[in-house]
Amino acid sequence: MSQAAQLDETSTDHDRRLAISGRLTIKHISGVVPAFQALQPDQRPLTIDLGGIVRIDTAGAWLVHRLLRDWQASGVAATLENASPAATLLINEVAENDTSCEIRPAMPNRLLHRLDLIGGSLINAVHTLGNFMAFVGMTLTVAAQTVFERRPLRWNAVVHQMEVVGLNALGIIGLLLFLVGIVVAQQGAVQLRQFGADIFVVNLIGRSTMREMGVLLTAIMVAGRSGSAFAAQIGSMKLGQEIDAMRSIGMSPTEVLVLPRVIAMSLMMVLLSFYGSIMAIIGGGLYVWVAMGIPPASFATRLQEVVPIHDVYIGLIKAPVFGIAIAITGCFQGMQVSDNAESVGNRTTQAVVESIFLVIVLDAFFAVFFTAIDFG
Repeated sequence: MSQAAQLDETSTDHDRRLAISGRLTIKHISGVVPAFQALQPDQRPLTIDLGGIVRIDTAGAWLVHRLLRDWQASGVAATLENASPAATLLINEVAENDTSCEIRPAMPNRLLHRLDLIGGSLINAVHTLGNFMAFVGMTLTVAAQTVFERRPLRWNAVVHQMEVVGLNALGIIGLLLFLVGIVVAQQGAVQLRQFGADIFVVNLIGRSTMREMGVLLTAIMVAGRSGSAFAAQIGSMKLGQEIDAMRSIGMSPTEVLVLPRVIAMSLMMVLLSFYGSIMAIIGGGLYVWVAMGIPPASFATRLQEVVPIHDVYIGLIKAPVFGIAIAITGCFQGMQVSDNAESVGNRTTQAVVESIFLVIVLDAFFAVFFTAIDFG
């Protein structure tokens, strides 16, 4: 017997009969598929005789089912004859699973989709803000307990973080602020020269760096350098279940990891901001000495005359607040790391972005506040 499936159609005026023989499997049906597709229903009922089938699989069952379906859909009777129980069961299973499905998901309404994204982002932002405020409250509580209940503070960790945050950052912050001072002096000299007011470039350098740019640029640099490091370090520890291990042995992660970093950052931001401002003034003084002929002694004397001491105080007041905001944000994002390595990178990025955002918002608040109280 031939292995390939074969069709034998006989027709009368009253009915049509289709006898199928051979192996109606995916390997042997290629020759009869065109014949199946060529069969078109008319008014005569169809009888499909499966008595000659040697073997049938789902591919063959699908051909038979589709033929029955198309015939019955056109209103003409179609029946099976001489089918084995196994063949009948397989054809019925194929028929039960003959359901339409979408190859490509339907495109949602663009407006509703955008609104859904905006709403989801808003809900996530509110949720994150609530968690952040809770984290701030927990950190302040631990700090208060350390001060008033005389709980031991891990000074070794504080000193280590001061070295990492402050001492190791002197080079990059000094170079950055030195160059910024040169840029401010150059741009200020170009503009003031048009009005014959070159000497006021000293005022511009002194007041802008001591009051605003020195502390702001230092905070931005520290946020990108140390804030991201805090998030990555704590995130890696959480990924390695070290945070859970601390809790299991009765140690508070806030007391062990967060508080030393917050204290170190707040202290070192004061020193780094003052150091950065001095480097910016040195850069500006070097430019006006070389390009404008103002000697360092005259530059220093002029600075003492035009820069009020409260500008220095304002910078020193803002610095620790910026440091606390950066440290808490970095530690908070590190604590939010989930159970995959990609989350560490995402949270580190968020720590940098949110730290810089907080620094700029706080700087704007301080500018309005000090103006309102007439402090400089």
